Amino acid sequence: MEKNISAYRLRSLREDRDLRQADVAAATGIDQRTLSNYETGKTVPDAVAVIALAKFFHVTCDYLLGVTDTDLHTPVAVIRELEDIKKRLGEIQRFLNRK
Repeated sequence: MEKNISAYRLRSLREDRDLRQADVAAATGIDQRTLSNYETGKTVPDAVAVIALAKFFHVTCDYLLGVTDTDLHTPVAVIRELEDIKKRLGEIQRFLNRK
């Protein structure tokens, strides 16, 4: 089965924090085997699990599910996103000024 974005993100978030599935399971109340299935893409987390995992990892549900590639739960991420928006707005303004 092809990995989905939430499976990849979930595993990456866990590994980036040097956590075992058992650690995440204990903290979220989600069974370790269920977490393993999420990470391998065998099953997809339901809404309750997504919320619990997002809270645990301090990310948005949208980020965990792959709706957005931007995790805006850290000040650095917010600043980067604002800089990107400013750059895009400048490009739009230059485009509109050429007309």
